[in-house]
Amino acid sequence: MSSVPNSSPPLHRLLAHAADAVQAVRDGQSLTDWLSRCPADLRPGAQALSFTVLRRLGAAQALRAKLAPKNPPPRVDALLITALALLWPGETAYAEHTLVDQAVHAVRQRAPNSAGFVNAVLRRFLRERDALVAALRDDPVAEFNHPRWWQDRLRADWPDRWQDLLRANQQRPPMTLRVSPAHGDTVDYLRRLREVDIDARAAGDLFPQALVLDEPRPVQALPGFGEGHASVQDASAQLAAPLLLGQHRPQDLTPDEDWPVLGAGARVLDACAAPGGKTAHLQELAGNALDLLALDADAQRLDRVRQNLQRLGLDGDVRAADARDTAAWWDGRPFDAILLDAPCSASGIVRRHPDVRWLRRATDIASLAQTQAQLLDALWPLLKPGGRLLYATCSVFKAEGQDQTDAFLQRHGNARSREFARGAGHLLPLADNASNDDLHQGVTAVTDGFYYALLHKSRA
Repeated sequence: MSSVPNSSPPLHRLLAHAADAVQAVRDGQSLTDWLSRCPADLRPGAQALSFTVLRRLGAAQALRAKLAPKNPPPRVDALLITALALLWPGETAYAEHTLVDQAVHAVRQRAPNSAGFVNAVLRRFLRERDALVAALRDDPVAEFNHPRWWQDRLRADWPDRWQDLLRANQQRPPMTLRVSPAHGDTVDYLRRLREVDIDARAAGDLFPQALVLDEPRPVQALPGFGEGHASVQDASAQLAAPLLLGQHRPQDLTPDEDWPVLGAGARVLDACAAPGGKTAHLQELAGNALDLLALDADAQRLDRVRQNLQRLGLDGDVRAADARDTAAWWDGRPFDAILLDAPCSASGIVRRHPDVRWLRRATDIASLAQTQAQLLDALWPLLKPGGRLLYATCSVFKAEGQDQTDAFLQRHGNARSREFARGAGHLLPLADNASNDDLHQGVTAVTDGFYYALLHKSRA
């Protein structure tokens, strides 16, 4: 069911703006960027509707092609596809006749001559819906609502799980919090949440600071949010800081091998820091005592990093720079640890960003993998002997994960990938992993898809 605020504007206005958002994505624009320009009073409703439509876009486009083989004008087409997606069984929170009426109203305001056409198509779909939906089962793009190349890559990488991954991407993600250790623990914050009638649960022993809300809430409703008592961050993303700082110990340590927990004074680089969740988590765990440098190539996105640090009362040197161009920003002092949360396909966070699957192209993966390799090779010499680099991507594609790590180890003889019993490698966004004897042991909540590899530099 789509969730739309109770005080939302008229449905026809929300449908029109949701259709504009969908068309922007079809034209190659980021949904996040488009929504940032949407009028504030319309944004929540338009976002809720556009998220639903983008999760059903493959089916809606196939339906429109069956019902109206001749392409309508783009703005009419976008409204028609939006309405078809929202009329998909189980998707709409509105009565069917209301949704059709309001969709026709929206079309009438933009293209009056097309109102009758849209009305006829939508009413035909309602009359023949069961048969039309059944007829799409032979179309993989319509059935799974992902491009064919995306499905093929998942099938090659995860032959036993690819369909589960595609279905998981259709689910709405949980809202997960990271409780600041400077203001108490999860038990204390759970009590504070219950005092304001917000239900939540612990995410599992692998994520000691993580709480999962039963229902998403505005951050303004969270106790002490403005004062830095909690942050919004998926549980998978909360693994990065403890892995890098040494709070999770590799299982392949030899008995006499030193593996210090990094803290006060350790020189740490967050090479692709925006929006700053992992940057702040590093300082939280180290008591705000790291010598921390946060870089990002996008100067505008660095504002979010500064805002996060300021809200949480944390410090860090925040600079705009391309981490690959080390001559432009590095002062020659080596780092004890480097976090490289590299640019990637975002194939692990499709639940949160349903536009990603439609924006990416098959050729993007090789280009992104090349950028990731360039970043790894540029940053590795900046690491002290005995130092550690955590390579991370929010991807489930092996080209951006294990394949990238394997290639790096072939190029660098002084690098070793540390092994962990859990919490590293490819973390897939699937349910019920707590019962599996695999990397997801200990997970009690569905988390985002991530990849982590902790690379250790030899002392020689």
